[in-house]
Amino acid sequence: MNAILIIVFLPLLAAIIAGLGNKQLGMVPAKVITTGALFISCALSWPIFIGFLGGHAEASVTPVLSWVKSGNLDFAWALRVDTLTAVMLVVITSVSALVHLYSWGYMSEEPDQPRFFAYLSLFTFAMLMLVTADNLVQMFFGWEGVGLASYLLIGFWFKKPSANAAAMKAFVVNRVGDLGFMMGIFGTFLVFGTVSIPEILAAAPGMAGSTIGFLGGRFDTMTVLCILLFIGAMGKSAQLGLHTWLPDAMEGPTPVSALIHAATMVTAGVFMVCRLSPMFEVSPTALALVTFIGAMTCIFAATVGTTQTDIKRVIAYSTCSQLGYMFFAAGVGAYGASMFHLFTHAFFKALLFLGAGSVIHAMHHEQDMRYYGGLRKSIPLTYWAMMMGTLGITGVGIVDVFGFAGFYSKDAILEAAYAKGTELGYFAFFLGIFAALLTSFYSWRLIFLTFFGKPRWEQSEHIQHAVHDDHGHDDHAHGHETQAHAHHDEHSDGTAGYHPHESPLNMLIPLGVLSVGAVLAGFVFHHSFVSEGTGHFWKGSLVFAEHTIHAMHEVPLWVKWAPFAVMATGLAVAWYAYIKNTRFPAAFVDQFGFLYKFLLNKWYFDELYHAIFVVPAMWLGRKFWTVIDQGVIDRFGPNGAAWVVAQGSRAAAKLQSGYLYSYALVMLVGLVGAISWVIAQ
Repeated sequence: MNAILIIVFLPLLAAIIAGLGNKQLGMVPAKVITTGALFISCALSWPIFIGFLGGHAEASVTPVLSWVKSGNLDFAWALRVDTLTAVMLVVITSVSALVHLYSWGYMSEEPDQPRFFAYLSLFTFAMLMLVTADNLVQMFFGWEGVGLASYLLIGFWFKKPSANAAAMKAFVVNRVGDLGFMMGIFGTFLVFGTVSIPEILAAAPGMAGSTIGFLGGRFDTMTVLCILLFIGAMGKSAQLGLHTWLPDAMEGPTPVSALIHAATMVTAGVFMVCRLSPMFEVSPTALALVTFIGAMTCIFAATVGTTQTDIKRVIAYSTCSQLGYMFFAAGVGAYGASMFHLFTHAFFKALLFLGAGSVIHAMHHEQDMRYYGGLRKSIPLTYWAMMMGTLGITGVGIVDVFGFAGFYSKDAILEAAYAKGTELGYFAFFLGIFAALLTSFYSWRLIFLTFFGKPRWEQSEHIQHAVHDDHGHDDHAHGHETQAHAHHDEHSDGTAGYHPHESPLNMLIPLGVLSVGAVLAGFVFHHSFVSEGTGHFWKGSLVFAEHTIHAMHEVPLWVKWAPFAVMATGLAVAWYAYIKNTRFPAAFVDQFGFLYKFLLNKWYFDELYHAIFVVPAMWLGRKFWTVIDQGVIDRFGPNGAAWVVAQGSRAAAKLQSGYLYSYALVMLVGLVGAISWVIAQ
């Protein structure tokens, strides 16, 4: 059997078995089947990627079945494998396999484990369908599949109102973006007469200069199509305006956060833009929009991340910011650099999320960093894993010597933006540099608050309740994160003797593997992805502008050193504020209270959307309910019919008097009426 068929459909088979078998199948068999399936898919994906890396593999299409034949719409279900697909295959299967293994320990106290693992595998299958799509409809199938699976995973603890609300928010916001994506697909079929991706990309340059009717006017054809498609990417990849679902998705279990926010769902939009890069290259306006939105998302999320105290939300906003880098890289034409950052980001961001989960696991599901401190001695392996992830995301490295993963990919994006030489390119570069400084600050802030300083555990209500429960009874907290492996000494305050323990081996192994990626992924692969300057690795799977790569190598030296300088600055500020002078953050808040509140409330996007969309929608809904539904439909529909029947019954009841003369009168009236009708005829 073709390897790609096994890679794609084995997770689906595992999801069906675990999902339908559920508790009847048993927890251990469900975990073994789903995790084993993902490791097999991962093992088969890496040789495909290495084949393209070595230059001896060629693009291929594996037909699965004939799908739709309706008039001019004729397409099959087929799996396309080229370099772009191969990159996504190793990213998706590697992270998903490690998340499955990690979940063995993290979700060990969860009674619904078969359902959880079935959802994970279903999510992975949908993402694999998306990246192997040979036509836009098949891509949309995977696109909606990851949306459905993310809804199920974010709302996994469905008894929690906050989890349900977060799942619905993610679903609704993504539907807004998906409307644009659908319209883009419809328009593309209307213009090109096909949904086949290779045929569309081959014909796209010929559409330059043409116009199309849209919203009552005439506009450039490729600009309209690309902007509509990009709106879909904005929703799925949480770009500014359609980003509000991303931080709320933290209500799901931490392994879900790693899977959704590291390598899979949120990167779907980046993949789609790179896959359709020949279309975007025809429209400078669409590329300008991609650049602007990406740069603004990058700086927006970075500023918000500096004020968050929930360890998972800090990393979530970091994801949003890094996605902004990927998009503005695509916007300036550096699609290879965009995919390179997607590749390296998967390793260090999955590492950070799973490392955060290990911290939460050790701290009785306490997620507020203000109640951590000094954990590097209690959970040293988790500490070093988080350090590797932080070194990766902040881009620590020395030019032309060695750097961690983010050093190569993020620097390539910034150099490409500067090398573009346009005002928008410079705009993206300087915002990206400032975002890099903020990234360094909030990343090291997370490390210092969590692993350094004095323990602040006694201030945590979670720890207090957990300790008291363990001393007094055997109840466990359900519907949130799992119980920590820890023991407690008897102290007067009930919490001072709390000792966090390191996570189990099945959680530490994924951290170790991802740490290797966070350290070496950039150094090992940067030459193939970006630096070779010929695009031989990509083999036409995306637009590779050789002149951009050459221009990147010729940027001024200060451009190359700027990322290192801002990384060091962010580290120094975080060290001063959270190690050297811990009173500084409070003093800053007192001095710049408005700015702090503005960032803490996420630029008030949620409040703005609530006022603009939610309140009017609720008002309109109430009006439709009271005026239309109750006042018209119910009044003249079922309620009106019931009233007529009741009144008729009362009138009929009055005729049932029981007196003979009453019945004779009715009969006489009826007879007179009948005779009158006959005479009238």
